Amino acid sequence: MNKISTYFRDSYQELVEKVTWPTWAQLQQSTIIVLVATLIITAMVWIMDFSSNQLLKMIYSLFK
Repeated sequence: MNKISTYFRDSYQELVEKVTWPTWAQLQQSTIIVLVATLIITAMVWIMDFSSNQLLKMIYSLFK
């Protein structure tokens, strides 16, 4: 039981004294970067999905 309490005490001490937390401006900037990257990747996946769907429809129509 002593090891568990030591673990939590050391973890708390590390979070309070050793971790460098981002400022509000850095957090906002990082959030915007993540959102833009997510939108770009989503658009790329949608384009690839749409393109492959159209290509497969064209190929399947050849064998009807």
